[in-house]
Amino acid sequence: MANINEKRLKYLEFVNRENNFRHLRYEEEIRPYLYMKAGDPRALDAYRQLIDSPLVGHLSDDPLRNRKYLFVSAVTLTTRYAIEGGMYPETAYNISDLFIQEMDTCQSTDAVRTLELEMVKVFITQLAKSKKETVYSRPVVQCIDYIYYHLNETISLQELAKETGLHPGYLSTLFHREMGMTLTEYIRKQRIETAKNMLLDSEYSYAEIAALLAFSSQSHFTRVFREETGYTPKAYQTHFFRAGIGQQH
Repeated sequence: MANINEKRLKYLEFVNRENNFRHLRYEEEIRPYLYMKAGDPRALDAYRQLIDSPLVGHLSDDPLRNRKYLFVSAVTLTTRYAIEGGMYPETAYNISDLFIQEMDTCQSTDAVRTLELEMVKVFITQLAKSKKETVYSRPVVQCIDYIYYHLNETISLQELAKETGLHPGYLSTLFHREMGMTLTEYIRKQRIETAKNMLLDSEYSYAEIAALLAFSSQSHFTRVFREETGYTPKAYQTHFFRAGIGQQH
C-alpha cells in the first residue's frame, strides 16, 4: 500500500518551497487544452510552452520515465478535451492508444517530446475535421459510444435512456433529428458494418457472426444483411473476399 500521508505531503511542500519550486497553476496547465477544444490555432504554441515549462511535475527521478509519465497524463487530458470539443470518442481513444504505444518505444526524452508535439498536432487536425462535420449533442454521442461497445447485446431504447438520463421519447426524437435515422436503424447499420468486416477479416461462420452481433438467428442476419447491402453474406464475401482470409461456411 502506498505510504502517502500528511507528514510526507507537508515535507514535499517544504522541499518545494525551499527550492522555490511550484507546480503550474491550474489555469496555466489547462489553457492549451481549452484552446484545442475551441479550435483556437494558439493551441499548439500554448502546448509547446507547457511541455517545456520547468514547472511541470516531478514524477520520477529517471528523466525518460518522468517524461513518459507526463506524456500519458497529457494524452489523457488531450483525449478528454478533444471529445468535449466534438471528436467522436472512439476516434479519440484510438489516437490516444496508438500514441501511447509509440511512446513506449521511445528511448530518449527528446523523442518523447517530439512525439508529444506530434500527438497534439494530430488531435488538433482531427478535431478541426470533426468541427467541419455535424457536432452532435452529448446524449447522442453517449448513445453512439454505448452502441459501439454493446453491438453483441440486445440494445433497448430504455437502456440508452438510462445511460443518458433522458426520457425515452425525447431521446428517440433527439437522436432522429441529429442523425437522420432512428436508433433502431442506426444500431442495425452498425451491426451490418461490423458484420461486413468480420466476413472479410475473420474465420467466423455466418451463424457465429449472427450470434456475436445479437441477431435472433442466422436467417434474420441474412435477411437484414441483404436489405442493407444488396448482397447475401455469402455473395458479399465472395465478391469482396480478400486474399489470405479463410472461406466462411
